[in-house]
Amino acid sequence: MAPSVIATIPALKEVYTQLKSRMEKAVEDFRTNLAAARTGRATVHMLDPVRVPYYGSEMPINQVATVHAPEPQLLTVQPFDPSILAEIEKAIRAAGLGLNPQNDGKIARIPVPPLTEELRKDMVKHLHKILEDHRTAIRNVRRDGNESIKKAMKDKKISEDDEKKAIDEVQKLTDAEIKKMEEMSAAKEKELMTV
Repeated sequence: MAPSVIATIPALKEVYTQLKSRMEKAVEDFRTNLAAARTGRATVHMLDPVRVPYYGSEMPINQVATVHAPEPQLLTVQPFDPSILAEIEKAIRAAGLGLNPQNDGKIARIPVPPLTEELRKDMVKHLHKILEDHRTAIRNVRRDGNESIKKAMKDKKISEDDEKKAIDEVQKLTDAEIKKMEEMSAAKEKELMTV
């Protein structure tokens, strides 16, 4: 992308920095959601949504145990403290991931069943919903940026030309970030639908 016009206008430098930062956070959050989405293969990120009660608070599973994917259809969870293995199993079942762990007293083995055609289609629908939520988040950032630019114009901190250039640039930035997410989504959808 060409050097930013907004960043060269002193009155809008802070607006641009916030816009870019907030849009990048939305894209990063989308990437995290994609990593946690289940495909036909076992990945350690599948268990990211699981929270385990530990010493009175809810902890992410990767902070209380080591998660591995030794085989394409198997996850293993080895707790740092073996006494919470039952809690980990309960948390995995309660997370609504459709996974059923078994343990041998030291480690939990979680077979990852292959996705049915119907489940794959549901996952794609869920993927589209996540994408739309994140598109909306980026559009909200764009709206906030445009309001800041218009306010700067109204307060006579920038010229009309600067306002027009800045609004155009915000739109280009919005389009670029949404395109990034759509490309990631298309790749994940292809991965989901591949049997």
